[in-house]
Amino acid sequence: MTKDLRICFIGDSFTQGVGDPEFRGWVGRVLQETGRPEPAGLTGFNLGVRRDTSSDVLRRIWPEVDARTRPDADNRLVVSVGSNDATVEDGAPRVVPERCLANLAAVLDGARERGLGVLVVGPPPVVGWGEEHLERLLDLAGRLAALCAGRGVPFVDVTAAVAAHRGWAAEALAADGAHPGAAGYRFLAGLVLSGGWPAWVSGAWA
Repeated sequence: MTKDLRICFIGDSFTQGVGDPEFRGWVGRVLQETGRPEPAGLTGFNLGVRRDTSSDVLRRIWPEVDARTRPDADNRLVVSVGSNDATVEDGAPRVVPERCLANLAAVLDGARERGLGVLVVGPPPVVGWGEEHLERLLDLAGRLAALCAGRGVPFVDVTAAVAAHRGWAAEALAADGAHPGAAGYRFLAGLVLSGGWPAWVSGAWA
C-alpha cells in the first residue's frame, strides 16, 4: 500500500451507512478490505450526509475534501449521488437529471484540477419509493455512467443489482423503507469491490 493513501467518500445517507447496526455501511467494509493486510497507510473519510442531493454535495465538497488532502499524499475521491435527486417533492424531482449531470461534471472538473483520482458509485434505489422512483433512478444512473465514460472516469453501476437484491429490500422494508442493514451494505460493498476497485486503488485503472 502507498505510504499515505487518503480516500474521501462523499454522498448521501447510503454513503454514510445509515441503518447499519454495525455502523460500517458499504464504505467501512470497502475500507476494511482495502486496508488488508497493511492498514497503516490508509485513511478513509466518510463525508456522507443524509438527504443530500448532488446540488448539496457540490456546495460543500471542496472545503471538506481540501481539508483532508495533503500535497505529498495519494489523494482519492469516491462520489455517489442521485438517490435523493430522483425523489419527488411537490410533484417534481428534487434535482432534475440535467442538473444532476451538471453537478457531477462540476465535481469531476474540480477533482481533475486538484489532481484527485476519482471513482463514481451509482445511486442505490430507495425501495419504499416504488417502481416510478426506480425507473427514474435507472435512467439517471445510465446518464451518469455515460458522463463518466466520456471523461474516462470509472463508474460502478449498482442500481439495478441492488434493486434486485432480496436481502437489501427485506432489510429496508423492515426498517424505514430506504436503508438496509448489515447484509444489504455488505452486498453493496461487494459490488464496489468487484467493480474495478483494486485496479483503481492501485492506480492501474486504464
